[in-house]
Amino acid sequence: MRLDDIIKLSTRMFRTRASRTWLTILGIGVGTSAVVVLVGLGYGLQGILLERIIFGESLLSLNVSNPSSKTVVLDSQQIQEILDMEEVENVSPLASYSSLVTFEDLTGSIALQAVEPSYFRYAGIPANEGEFFKEGENNKIVLSTAVLKMFATEPQDIIGKTVTFRVSVPIKDSDKVQEISLPKHYEVSGTIDNLSSLFAFMPLSEFTAHFSPSFYDKAQVKVSKSEFLNAAEQKIIEKGFVVSAFSKTVEQANKIFQGVQGTLGLFGGIALIVSAIGMFNTMTVTLLERTNEIGVMRTIGASSRDIMILFLAESVILGFLGGIVGAGIGVGIGKGLNGLINTAATRLGGVAMTLFAFPTPFLVFIIMFSGIMGFITGIFPARKASSLNPLDAIRYK
Repeated sequence: MRLDDIIKLSTRMFRTRASRTWLTILGIGVGTSAVVVLVGLGYGLQGILLERIIFGESLLSLNVSNPSSKTVVLDSQQIQEILDMEEVENVSPLASYSSLVTFEDLTGSIALQAVEPSYFRYAGIPANEGEFFKEGENNKIVLSTAVLKMFATEPQDIIGKTVTFRVSVPIKDSDKVQEISLPKHYEVSGTIDNLSSLFAFMPLSEFTAHFSPSFYDKAQVKVSKSEFLNAAEQKIIEKGFVVSAFSKTVEQANKIFQGVQGTLGLFGGIALIVSAIGMFNTMTVTLLERTNEIGVMRTIGASSRDIMILFLAESVILGFLGGIVGAGIGVGIGKGLNGLINTAATRLGGVAMTLFAFPTPFLVFIIMFSGIMGFITGIFPARKASSLNPLDAIRYK
């Protein structure tokens, strides 16, 4: 049997049994859409969790901090030793002192943290509003949104405004501190979305122009290549420091969400199995209706293989079209729910988010899987049709 004959015969169901055919496709689509929506929810939740991580340099960075025992500290010598490691490309330290910040006529206690501009990239910290200071911008600072709540102001209202600081500096070889007022007014260039901590970031060069910190609280260590992460981490741990990495956090989160997506997909698969049973029923009814036709085709020269190919082609087409319809329904439902949730969130003062996400490779996979499911469902009716005796088939009523 020629290919064009197979295509014509396997698609004539759309003309002879149009209603039943489209209802079968819709049934498959409903089951497929359940899988698409549930797994899309898993992808969306994964994206919400990881969307604040700036991929790139932050995945090549190690977060190094002092141990609780203080047996070793991150001083200038230790920073230089880490920088001299062959796996390390750069080190961006952070120093922190307690401070009082004044905005207009309001004053509050915060942590004044000094960093280099590269620290934000290495730590994967995004700007909530405005921008971070750059090299040479020593009169600019960045505030957390918790500080803005303390001042009862919004990010867009404080950008460009100035603040002043009184810093509590530890006295060397003493438990006492002295307050030093910084002589400048510092312009707020940006804000960081963090409602749990009161802090401000200042350029490290400006900080060290007024103070000489005896040690750093932590540092971001940038390695040159991803394959050097483990080696650099081990060397720094051997020095006695505590080390963590964004890359491992992302890897662990992805593993967790793979399990979540698999679980959600399993629940959706139940609906898909029900749809497959419906398609199996349709193909079985089609076999009974065409028994006489199969006998005629066998009598005029069609082989058992031709009959099997004809039935399998029909079931694959049903499954494939059901996958396309299901993907369309699932994406439509997900996008609609995203729109409703974001509309409600923005009206209530929240932040818009993508709760349902549908990566293209996943949609392609689910469509192809539906086609494969159609093939598997059609195997039994196809084999039974191909094994019919031509004379018995002609006499069947």
